[in-house]
Amino acid sequence: MAKIRIKPLYLVVAFGLIVIFLPGYTKFMDLRSKNAHLENEIERLERENVRLYREKQKLEEDIDYIEKVARESMGVAREGEVPIKLEKPK
Repeated sequence: MAKIRIKPLYLVVAFGLIVIFLPGYTKFMDLRSKNAHLENEIERLERENVRLYREKQKLEEDIDYIEKVARESMGVAREGEVPIKLEKPK
């Protein structure tokens, strides 16, 4: 069986290539990961933007929705109604 001999020059060249390209490759992989994360964040923000736009439209046009929001967030009552506040037991 013949032995395969690797010349030292080939080892030096291979080591040199690794030293030159490995930091760039790791930086590339890091940037690729950050890019994927940012794309997911963009998609989430776009969905949030659509949701807020729809809510804005409802607040501008739907009187029933406005009343619901006012009752829930500000405790507004209609004329003749008596608001009752329930406290949670401690």
